[in-house]
Amino acid sequence: MARDFLFLLGSTRSGGNTETLARQAAEQLPAGDTARWLSLAELELPGFRDLRHTEDRVQSAPTGDAATLLEATLAATDLVIASPLYWYSVSTPVKHYLDHWVTWLYNPELDFKQRMAGRTLWGVTALSSEDHSKADPLVGTLRNSAAYMKMNWGGVLLGSGTRPGDIKGDADAAARAKTFFSSTPESAARA
Repeated sequence: MARDFLFLLGSTRSGGNTETLARQAAEQLPAGDTARWLSLAELELPGFRDLRHTEDRVQSAPTGDAATLLEATLAATDLVIASPLYWYSVSTPVKHYLDHWVTWLYNPELDFKQRMAGRTLWGVTALSSEDHSKADPLVGTLRNSAAYMKMNWGGVLLGSGTRPGDIKGDADAAARAKTFFSSTPESAARA
């Protein structure tokens, strides 16, 4: 069955190590699978306001880039968060995107959580250390988000690179990229 991948680029820099690694992995997608790419830093999203416990908690449907992002999210069978490791977690654009999930969760017309259940969440990140345990908080953020949404968990493709282009020297990451999306995700029940 063909899958529809949404690659969400979380870097504030175009063409960085994380994006390069994500594109290496995407090159291995089977024929028939689709890949859509969105740069979160280039989207004009409204600031997030947590209104869950107020009378205004149900907000109107998103418009503009927020509507585009919601539509792309719901159309994907597989979401790939490509975020460089910033202060041991996801980048600001990725965190902002995940915060918008709260808004979408509280809009009963969207059935967001129910519609996301069963999809697969993947991560790709480059970090400036060869000690990949430094990315544990980022991995935990994504894995726990998948579990909360009852999504399958595909895991995180990790690579090492500090300066732009350094990822090309990480032969281990390049080898893992070749089979990353062919691995079997953890089911939503275990994620």
